[in-house]
Amino acid sequence: MCASATVQALLIAVCALPIVLAAAQPKGLTAAERAMAGFIDEHNDDAIALLARVVDINSGTMNLDGVRAVGDVFRVELERLGFVVEWIDQSAVGRAGHLIARHPGPDPKLLLIGHLDTVFERDNPFQRFERVDAASARGPGVMDMKGGDVIMLQALRALDAAGELRSMNIVVALMGDEEEPGHPRAVARAPLVEAATGAAAAIGFENGDGDPQHAITARRGTTSWELRVSARSGHSSQIFSEELGAGAVFEAARIIDAFRTRLASEPHLTFNPGLIVGGTAADVDAAGAHGSSAGKNNVIASDVRVVGDLRALTVEQFAHARQVMTEIVRESLPGARATIAFDEGYPPLAPAEGNESLLAIYGQASRDLGFPAVTAVSPDRAGAADVSFVASQVPRVLDAIGMKGHDDHSASETADLSSLPVQAKRAAVLLHRLSRTLR
Repeated sequence: MCASATVQALLIAVCALPIVLAAAQPKGLTAAERAMAGFIDEHNDDAIALLARVVDINSGTMNLDGVRAVGDVFRVELERLGFVVEWIDQSAVGRAGHLIARHPGPDPKLLLIGHLDTVFERDNPFQRFERVDAASARGPGVMDMKGGDVIMLQALRALDAAGELRSMNIVVALMGDEEEPGHPRAVARAPLVEAATGAAAAIGFENGDGDPQHAITARRGTTSWELRVSARSGHSSQIFSEELGAGAVFEAARIIDAFRTRLASEPHLTFNPGLIVGGTAADVDAAGAHGSSAGKNNVIASDVRVVGDLRALTVEQFAHARQVMTEIVRESLPGARATIAFDEGYPPLAPAEGNESLLAIYGQASRDLGFPAVTAVSPDRAGAADVSFVASQVPRVLDAIGMKGHDDHSASETADLSSLPVQAKRAAVLLHRLSRTLR
């Protein structure tokens, strides 16, 4: 290339540069929204420091003191913003409790949902916040979901700094037992359901699939089930006889395979037999995590226990699956008898127009901030979460707008710290716009 051609190419590149930069700049924002975005950038280090502080407090679900300690940190921060904060004790269900904070104002009422507990109990070696590099950090609950709680708080701080929070009606529900809810579940989730009364929208700050371009508008619900099979026992040489029948193992195998044959083709429906024990004696612990059995190869098995889960996208799909499974269980082989029981579980967050409309507002806020569009995650990739408990009474629900990263629920749980200001800005603009468009 000659010198003149080189100069010409450089001039073209330099002239094009402002166009490229301009395309990445926030546009379509109000003055207040620009102020909120600026506040979040200016105080990002403060948010990371708060994240490190709460991650370093162990709050495994069963560490009741630790859950309360994390709640105390957020209590102070929310009270500074003018929230009236209440701690709702949950000792009746064996849990620490929930933090409910209310900021009174004119409708619409907006419910923000997070949780204080993690899956990492006090005896877990994974205990501390650790910077991996400038853009990431490891720690117990750093993305699930203490990072989401900090993003929620940062958005509220930005709204307050811009003078917008004072005219907003917001309720914050930080649950103390999301990872292992207390029983009965109706009691454990009553404070959340009450907090949702009259809300125009509910927004969850979970991490979702970890992709910053995704949010959740639908989640499958989940429940557990236990199958118990009993049969006549005797010498194995007499199995299938009129006197002894087929035994418990064949009956359990018939039932499980019939589940697969009758239900496996239904969209969004899954059911997994996660543990099976059988023999002349079989037992499963209360949590369904461990089993024991005894038997001999020349003795017909008289007892089988199977535990599993069931996931469905709608209440109607749950009801249909339970009905089919119950019918299959009743059709016992000769000499055998079976029963199936279903636990309380988590309700589904079924697809709804209101949820899609909320995603559209969130996606527009993202684009106006200069970020990419946000799309919905398939419900088949979205696990159960607390937002589902309010889905039947709130017309608009959106989840997974919290911290992003990877490997949650493992000793490699890592937060993408660069997502913190992005998600906080998106949340702040979303809340700002909802407080006006839903009136």
